[in-house]
Amino acid sequence: MSEIAAAGVRPAWRSRLGAGAEAARGAPDARRLLQLTLAGIWLLDGVLQYQAFMYSKDFTDMLSGTASGNPGVVAHPVTWNAALVQHHLVLLNTIFATIQVLLGLGIAWRPTVRVALAASIAWALGVWWFGEGLGMVLTDSASPVNGAPGAVILYALLAVLLWPADRDPAAPFVAARAVGAQVARALWLVLWLSLAWFALLPGTRAPQALHDMIAGMEDGEPGWLAALDRGAASLVAHQGLAASVVLAAALVIVAAGVCLPVPYAKGALVLAIVIAAVIWVFGEAFGVILTGGGTDPNSGPLLALLALAYWPAAAGADDRKAAP
Repeated sequence: MSEIAAAGVRPAWRSRLGAGAEAARGAPDARRLLQLTLAGIWLLDGVLQYQAFMYSKDFTDMLSGTASGNPGVVAHPVTWNAALVQHHLVLLNTIFATIQVLLGLGIAWRPTVRVALAASIAWALGVWWFGEGLGMVLTDSASPVNGAPGAVILYALLAVLLWPADRDPAAPFVAARAVGAQVARALWLVLWLSLAWFALLPGTRAPQALHDMIAGMEDGEPGWLAALDRGAASLVAHQGLAASVVLAAALVIVAAGVCLPVPYAKGALVLAIVIAAVIWVFGEAFGVILTGGGTDPNSGPLLALLALAYWPAAAGADDRKAAP
């Protein structure tokens, strides 16, 4: 043994043990995986922002359209921003796209994750107002089916919940690690109960409201997706009130789920992911990214990512060693 040590050769079992420990230390934990997913969505947004559509008048028309139905204090800055972008479209849109790419890269690179998450919160709040008209939540057309309360505000919420800090060492789920379980649950309740409220607004519960929302997504979509939209629209034709009540009830169950014992919480989170998927496919048509005119994948994937951030931690699991 001494001769082996002198020769600088470690026993095979010790080498394997050391390699395993190094791999464990370098493996990303659950929060880091969620951060990387968020980074990937930001990168996708940046790439989509470089599309030809975003360098056309259609993009500025889309921006100015979010002023409709909003109070003047919200609408006037939106209109001003759309006019500014129209006059400097190539420069400003290139800046917009580059910022989003840099946010994604910054979140993905450990040394800059804090700076990038903080910047993403500021950027998301600005886009939520000037680019989404506060997600239209101050109008009667806000609906979880069409993306309310605005996809970009969910980026900011995720940045807060995935912040690399451990204020609650015994956090029952990833989203509670940075802000504590009570605050995290309160944020979840506010989000999902607001979605339930939006589902019952006149713009959603009118007899043909949901039908028109879904059918309106057909334009420019591939044939298979347009066919799915038509089928879903026919199911809710003249059933706006009933469908809205069912959706609102499901959203309330999801909201309450994180306050329940673990088995029921998991069931509510699975329901949240299913609702997010249905909204993404049938209400948002994958954020219309298949048409060449989508700026982001919309709220569906972000709602699912949020649900994963609230998934109960395994009992006795210690996945904080490699946390950023």
